[in-house]
Amino acid sequence: MLAVSEHDVGVWDVATLSGRLAYVAMCLAACWGVLTATGWIRRITGRSALRATHQALATFAMVMAVAHAVSFLLLDNGSLAAYQLVLPLVGGGEVRHALSVVGLELMLAASVTAALQRTFYRDWLRLHRLAYVGVWLGAMHAWLGASASGHVAVVWLGGITVLMPAITLTVLRFLPPHLLVRVGVIEAEPPPPPVQEGPTGVRVAVDHERCRHYALCQAQAPRVFRVLDDGRLRYARNPDADQAPQVRAAARVCPMRAIRVDAADAHP
Repeated sequence: MLAVSEHDVGVWDVATLSGRLAYVAMCLAACWGVLTATGWIRRITGRSALRATHQALATFAMVMAVAHAVSFLLLDNGSLAAYQLVLPLVGGGEVRHALSVVGLELMLAASVTAALQRTFYRDWLRLHRLAYVGVWLGAMHAWLGASASGHVAVVWLGGITVLMPAITLTVLRFLPPHLLVRVGVIEAEPPPPPVQEGPTGVRVAVDHERCRHYALCQAQAPRVFRVLDDGRLRYARNPDADQAPQVRAAARVCPMRAIRVDAADAHP
């Protein structure tokens, strides 16, 4: 058995610490991203979530992940080449390393292209959602790496503690609304008001300073709201009366509370 140099011991310590910090930060970034995009943090605290917090957590996670990967190139007895940190499964690379490479590349792509969201919003949104896949690939790498190094018994409690909320929130993020109502995450749509004589339409106004173009309103009322490919929101200010329930539902799910719905005048 080869003796491990003091240099390699120090590098291993850096790799271990940076890997654990990256793991925790990416789980927290996933949680905060879901809470921000859905507006659930506002339901809990009464305040809107800060997107900057999500961005800071995601940036810190990626910096630590890069530091974790690069540290393996600094080992005296290292077996990884630089190209293996970019190309998974090349040159005899292991599956657990490939998971981390693909996961980090997905998260980097989502972050680097964030500046393009207003120009290519829909394409960027699809790419950004792949960051969830990147997080879970990174988590799988972390657990496989801990198993290979014999550290599972040390990190399992902390790892599960931060991983379970991230898994739960991500699953809830993509569940259909009627299931979320059933589990009590969101409120059920109130029964329609009694039929009244005269017009029953609504007037719609959107605060574009608050709107962050998450397109949840479009999902609720696609005939009234539409997020264009460049990220701008188009909407009907005086939709048809039969769209009133959908418009009110869109206002309720808006995370930024940017939609105002008023009853239309009974008399023209």
